[in-house]
Amino acid sequence: MREIVLDTETTGFDPATGHRVVEIGCVELINHVRTGEYFHVYLNPERDMPEEAFNVHGLSEEFLSDKPLFADVADAFCDFIADSRLVIHNADFDMKFLNWELKALGRETMPRDRALDTVAMARKRFPGSPVSLDALCRRFGIDNSNREKHGALLDSELLADVYLELIGGREPGLALASARQAAVAASNGVAIVREARSPRPHTATEEERAAHGEFVAKLTDALWLKT
Repeated sequence: MREIVLDTETTGFDPATGHRVVEIGCVELINHVRTGEYFHVYLNPERDMPEEAFNVHGLSEEFLSDKPLFADVADAFCDFIADSRLVIHNADFDMKFLNWELKALGRETMPRDRALDTVAMARKRFPGSPVSLDALCRRFGIDNSNREKHGALLDSELLADVYLELIGGREPGLALASARQAAVAASNGVAIVREARSPRPHTATEEERAAHGEFVAKLTDALWLKT
């Protein structure tokens, strides 16, 4: 199972009022394991950078002025995410911006139900508690000390760890891990053979029974003598 953990940075809150995507970061998961593959790009929004947005992510108009347009990277972005499920923190926000950019290019937009929203997952699991990315990193003991400002790739990497904790922990159970190992091996034409062992005997030996009897005989009002 392939999933893409995704985050964006923007110039504001609403593409309908002229705001644009300025950074996209994606991290690939296969069977809930990070593969090391990622997609990351800064984008020229062809507009000014509001101070409020700059204070969040630190991306200036000058820094972005020589970066590609979304149209220049649309093919690479769509090829990377392919048809994989998306994992996004506050998915409505990022999906709104990405679909606006895709629609502007005459491309097919992405259905909302393609994205799994980790904010909704966290609220369901921890009702009434803070569910920001920083708050969830603290809850799960994930090191976010490098997160001085928001950044799409760094936030995607942190969110990948948070997501794995939300679905049950970064270390899957032994049975689940074994099943995944077998499935991956089978897909590669490799057979996993495990040698079966005979059950170990659990009945006490005669020597053990005799030793226990001698021990019980030395006790006062022993429970074993009452049965």
